[in-house]
Amino acid sequence: MKNRELIYLDNNATTRIAPEVLEEMLPFFKDLYGNPSSIYRFGGKVHRYIEEAREKVASLIGASADEIIFTSCGSESDNLALKGFCNYFGERSQIITSEVEHPAVRNTARYLKDKGHALVECKVDNVGMLETDIFEECQIDEFTIASFMWANNETGVIFPIDELAAKVKARGGFFHTDAVQAVGKIDIDVKKIPVDMLSLSGHKLHAPKGVGAIYIRKGVKVDPVIHGGHQENGIRAGTENVPLIVGLGKACELASRHLKEENVRVRALRDRLENSLLTSCKGAKLNGNKAHRLPNTTNISFEAIEGESILLHLDENGIAASSGSACTTGSLEPSHVLTAMGVPYTFAHSSTRFSLSRYTTDKEIDSVIAAMPQIVEKLRKLSPFIENAD
Repeated sequence: MKNRELIYLDNNATTRIAPEVLEEMLPFFKDLYGNPSSIYRFGGKVHRYIEEAREKVASLIGASADEIIFTSCGSESDNLALKGFCNYFGERSQIITSEVEHPAVRNTARYLKDKGHALVECKVDNVGMLETDIFEECQIDEFTIASFMWANNETGVIFPIDELAAKVKARGGFFHTDAVQAVGKIDIDVKKIPVDMLSLSGHKLHAPKGVGAIYIRKGVKVDPVIHGGHQENGIRAGTENVPLIVGLGKACELASRHLKEENVRVRALRDRLENSLLTSCKGAKLNGNKAHRLPNTTNISFEAIEGESILLHLDENGIAASSGSACTTGSLEPSHVLTAMGVPYTFAHSSTRFSLSRYTTDKEIDSVIAAMPQIVEKLRKLSPFIENAD
């Protein structure tokens, strides 16, 4: 990729740190290095910045500051929600989730099943949406936690969290949502939607890697997963990572400011890219619900082509995209999300996800639109499946 600027379209995997976020963090690596748990003023001053960040995170999702617990990432937040609930309620607890969850929920739920907790995994339809009657045959009571992602990391499909949460709450259960991909991209207000817990991650919204948070509604009880000191109201022990927490707070403040841009300008760029590729590339197929999606995400398959080959050719053109989820990269099997949707193998194996950000430009989209048809045409000629495909 000599003398070529990177075109980064893998923002569902991770995002660049916003310049304003980096600037906000720098003093805490040099001058403001005190331990926020200390009783002297140098530490107390640092503690105040943590609380300011907590307010900013809470504001983005409509929560109260004392309902926000800082963690190291979205995966830790998901683990705290599920393991914390099951540990608190013991062997009576059960989990209801979907077949297309991120591994942070999917694998945690299956781990808890192996430990003796009941688990139900609900199916999705061929565009990745949950059936409306998924809870009809489920036993839901005060020992049930339902965990459904707000938006899918691979397809961008948005679940009807308001409806799902209301149904679970009406039957006495608890509701957790992995909102890692949704926070900062779409409007979220936990005052209006009855979720009990919500996970988010910094590096998905232009904050650093290594910091996340979980919203836990007042009155909801979970056991800690990390034991130790008194930090985070005794729910998450460990000296706070102050620079990253401050960065997350700033990123949430910026995300709130840019929500309209995300849903107008970024969506328009995504749609232009998507419509062009579906028109100009032979054998192209959209994966996911076209209407109910994140504004920045498109997942397209190119029949009979290896997804890894597409990514390598894109990389040669200075374009970074993804084949499915970053957490499953390296596997030659189609993603569990597309498999659950019933996407045929020759399409699922070639899925390519383009995920934009507020830093994506028209010029960058033009470059991808110009490069992709040539890549697809070249690879289709080399494909051993092409006779069956055509």
